[in-house]
Parts: sequence; structure tokens; C-alpha cells
Amino acid sequence: MTPSPRRACLALAAALVFLAACGTVETGTPTAVTKVQMSASAGVPTVPNAAPVPTAPSSVSSTAPSSSAAVVPAAGKVVVLDPGHNGGNAANPAEINKKVPAGRGQTKACNTTGTSTNAGYTEHEFTWDVSVRVRELLSAKGIKVVMTRDNDTGVGPCVDRRAAIGNQANADAVVSIHADGSNSPGAHGFHIAYSAPPLNAAQGEPAKRLATTLRDGLRSAGFATSTYIGSAGLSPRDDLGGMNLSERPAALVECGNMRNADEAAVLSSPSGRQRYADAIAAAILKYLT
Repeated sequence: MTPSPRRACLALAAALVFLAACGTVETGTPTAVTKVQMSASAGVPTVPNAAPVPTAPSSVSSTAPSSSAAVVPAAGKVVVLDPGHNGGNAANPAEINKKVPAGRGQTKACNTTGTSTNAGYTEHEFTWDVSVRVRELLSAKGIKVVMTRDNDTGVGPCVDRRAAIGNQANADAVVSIHADGSNSPGAHGFHIAYSAPPLNAAQGEPAKRLATTLRDGLRSAGFATSTYIGSAGLSPRDDLGGMNLSERPAALVECGNMRNADEAAVLSSPSGRQRYADAIAAAILKYLT
């Protein structure tokens, strides 16, 4: 006898319930039993949609924080560079010879013409060129650089005015750049001058440390210390107006002897001047940090 469709459906539903109840369960994995419902309209069993399986929470974003730019410790400091002499001094003797205060109760000539090599390369050209190179190197490190003169064609400024520029700028370091002109046989090498005995706190330990750092930097760059002035490259002085009047740490670099043939060749060459600039700038940076 052929079973009726309704009985067949009931049998099928019973079988599905039996199978669901007896299904194998993977150890440790909970499962929900699916209920079989009868369609009220046609008596056909239906299986409701299973609830969505919850997903694991997403992991913390793996985006790494961007690294901050490297900070230059000396950035924001103020350095005053004082290129010795000036290109217009020689043509204006009356102006540069007038007397101005020089500290310790002294007066001195406003400024001087400076020296030169035997071939005619002048000190004022040298000091301007090296100072501009040092300015570029320091500015690239975020240091504010103030120059005591704006070009190599003017007159002065006087030594008291040069000191005032450093004081008014509240400079962290004042570095005056020069070259010497001794005719003593065999005289060569650089030296660093600073005010001594000190007239204020800045002229004490800070100025001595600045001078020593400059000395060490030039010596490390391969430049020889002076054979005729000072000791071991350092020359404490009480007669330099720019140093005496400074209220900020100040030092004067005599880069070499322009009358010595070997040193004149270095002082006169662009590559030699860049060597001086590199050494001076590196020493200033070391002092500031």
C-alpha cells in the first residue's frame, strides 16, 4: 500500500529529529540542536536559518605611531659671528682710528685694516669668507646666527659696537674670526684668545670652555697650535676690546699666520677655508650641546 504524502512527510521529520539528536559532536566544541518545524500551511518541515556565528574581536590596530623627527639639541640657540676687520677700513683711516672704549679702563682704535698674505690676500676677505661658511653650517642645524657685519665692503664696526651686538643678541656664544700676520721666522699655527682675568661670569668658565672647545676642534681637524703666541693653542688676553666688553661667552680664533708660506696657501684656498669653517662650526655645536 502506498503511504500518503502526509505520512511520508511525518516520517521524514521524525527521521531528521532522530539524526540531529544522535549526531557526533567534536570534543570540546559546543553545538546547538537545530529544531525542525512543520509548515503550518503545507505540513512540510522547515529548518530556520541558523544564528550567525560570532566572530572574534579584531586585534588592536597594527599601525605603528610615526616616529618624531630627530631634534637637534642646539636648535634655537643664538651664535654671534664676528668676521674681523672690513673691506672699507683701509680707505677710511679717520673713522677707524678714532678712540673707543676697550674695557679695563682702556681705549683703542675703533678698528684696524688687518693683515694679508705676502701675495696680497687680505685678512678681511678671509674672515668674511670663513664666517659665511660657518653661518651656513650652523643655520642648517637650526641655530640663529647674527653677524657683526653684513658684507665685506663697509667700514668697522668699532670693537665696542661688535661686543654690543653679541650682548644685545643675548648670544649663547660669540666667536670672532681672524688670521694673524707675524713676520717672526717659523711662526705658524692657530691660537684662541679669551678675556682674562674675567670681568664677569660669562668671561669665566663659559668663555674658557668655549675657547678650549674651539682649540680642541681645530686641533682634531689637523691644524697645528701656535708656535709663537700663547700655550697649547690658548692665549688669555686683557687687551682685546671685543673680549673685555663682552657680557656673553666669547672667544677669538686666530686661524693661522698669513705671513707663513705654508699656512698662507691653506688660508688662501677655498678648500682650506672650508676646513677651517667645518672645524669651527663643529666646535661651536659641541660647545652648545
